[in-house]
Amino acid sequence: MCRLLAVKAGSPFAITPHLEKFATISKHSKEYQGHGWGCAYQDTDGAWQIYKNINPIWEDDLSGFPDTRLLVAHARSAFEDRDIVVENNMPFSDGRTVFVFNGELRGVRIKAEGRIGAEKVFNYIRRFEKGDTAEALSKATGIIKKRSQYIRGMNMILINEQGICVFSHFNEDEDYFTMHYRDDESGEEDLIVCSDPYPSEDNWKSIQNNTIRVL
Repeated sequence: MCRLLAVKAGSPFAITPHLEKFATISKHSKEYQGHGWGCAYQDTDGAWQIYKNINPIWEDDLSGFPDTRLLVAHARSAFEDRDIVVENNMPFSDGRTVFVFNGELRGVRIKAEGRIGAEKVFNYIRRFEKGDTAEALSKATGIIKKRSQYIRGMNMILINEQGICVFSHFNEDEDYFTMHYRDDESGEEDLIVCSDPYPSEDNWKSIQNNTIRVL
């Protein structure tokens, strides 16, 4: 399944070094992450700019992105190698919230628009959005769990003005599905959330299974 990344900082940071580390993680993942990739970042006016490419992230030129205070990235592993077109790449966004997803759900009984399952999940969560993203996420995922025959994994990140909202839930393969983050209580370092710790970097923490964290 897919790999996820989110980075937030109080001052502008360079996007390229984060994408390069994310590309290394994706390239060496035990599951293939080469069905395209995408990222979203906020410009100087606070508007979301979205980039998508059907090629694997490790084959793309990652040098042309500007500095930002907020970045989200996604490397795709398409379910059953299907629907591999750039339009299905994440992040998805409604202009306010940016969404990325990693997981595998079977026998899901929800009604929502979308070309692929992840987009349907995003649109389903939006139904419950009344100003509190974490509450909407809690309500939607609670129903999805009850209406799914089996969930191998269901990790997602939603980002808007409320912060980085992370949901993690899985029933197998703990090493693969556990989400990780790194922050600094002093606020001097970036907050990073990723499917895997950056290579050769310490001080990463695990996000507990079946939890919602707002970071």
